[in-house]
Amino acid sequence: MNRIERIRQSLTKSGVTSFEIGDTVRVHVKVVEGEKERIQVYEGTVISRKGGSNGETFTVRKISYGVGVERIFPVHSPIVAKIDVVRQGHVRRAKLYYLRNKKGKMARVSEREYSPESKPAAAAADTKSS
Repeated sequence: MNRIERIRQSLTKSGVTSFEIGDTVRVHVKVVEGEKERIQVYEGTVISRKGGSNGETFTVRKISYGVGVERIFPVHSPIVAKIDVVRQGHVRRAKLYYLRNKKGKMARVSEREYSPESKPAAAAADTKSS
């Protein structure tokens, strides 16, 4: 392993919340105002993820006062304090850029039925039945 790979591994966060494209997430962002630091919450739909290892980023889109707002967050950045998954979306695309042209109910993503908490239980049930 060379030096660059070691530096990249040291900069990656451990315990990052797993989320996918189409999920509605609540991103807790650290905002520095002068000498004070506070947490600001940004909630929206994940429309894309790209990059790898510690350079991975994701784009979150929300509608604020009738205007679409998108923000790009690095997954392993110290600015991102926490990522909460509010609901899981069911999509068939890797990038949801088409949502930019949709309005109202057409801009919604349908919800997925299963949750990651039930995934290990289902896997344990499959091993018992085999």
